[in-house]
Amino acid sequence: MDTTAIRNPDIAEKVGVPVAEGDEDSRPRLDLDAEPRETVGVVAVDDPRMQAREVNVYYGDKHAIRNVSLDIGANQVISMIGPSGCGKSTFLRCLNRMNDTIDGCRVTGSIRLDDQDIADKTLDVVQLRARVGMVFQKPNPFPKSIYDNVAYGPRIHGMAADRIELDEIVQTSLKKAGLWEEVKDRLDQQGTGLSGGQQQRLCIARAIAVSPEVILMDEPCSALDPIATARIEELIDELRENYTIAIVTHSMQQAARVSQRTAYFHLGDLVEVDETAQVFTNPQHKLTEDYITGRFG
Repeated sequence: MDTTAIRNPDIAEKVGVPVAEGDEDSRPRLDLDAEPRETVGVVAVDDPRMQAREVNVYYGDKHAIRNVSLDIGANQVISMIGPSGCGKSTFLRCLNRMNDTIDGCRVTGSIRLDDQDIADKTLDVVQLRARVGMVFQKPNPFPKSIYDNVAYGPRIHGMAADRIELDEIVQTSLKKAGLWEEVKDRLDQQGTGLSGGQQQRLCIARAIAVSPEVILMDEPCSALDPIATARIEELIDELRENYTIAIVTHSMQQAARVSQRTAYFHLGDLVEVDETAQVFTNPQHKLTEDYITGRFG
């Protein structure tokens, strides 16, 4: 992230950059209580892999997500930040229809993957979730061997003609997840016997094994120690060369480190989205600024 001087001293202190000379903060303020909140920043990108338009999510009578429009750029990492209950994880789950599994949940609007509406009734949701993989907050390896965890998806999707091809997929996936050298001599051991960080990388390898286009990560480091977190963050940066990644995180430092774009959610609204450096050093909405500077959240 760019570390040039910025005018607002609260943000400067938070992100560790010098305060610029001149007026403390001369940019215009947006009305904190304005309804409905219009998204500030750049919603669209030049090369989108996924496009969401006017997405609303209802849990029964509760309106959890309100008119969210957002592009997920190809070979980019976008971080979704905001206080607990703001809707960021709910929106993330919309991107591969995980909300379909929740009773009483209703989603309206349009979400497209490579220009195909993911709500199209002719689209196989199993195939969708292979194309848009998910890594959850808590590592959840299957109670199977390390090998079988990674081979599970390719097997059910018929991606390997024989054991030799399957072996190659497993090895390639574990290498991409940065786990091969640590487990290559014990592939028949239980995946649940690995450390927390290794389990999370195993889950990433499992997602990669079915050749997804997009990887969704819902707070993938929240249950990990700092060393394991650093390894996952390095992995995210490496994976960006071949995949599009959307990550929900409560760590603003993590968002600043791993993402090219950042989206700030508040009470079901997408308040602001832009380049990560822009959002963290010169947020345009007061809600975004208040969250970044620790006034709430």
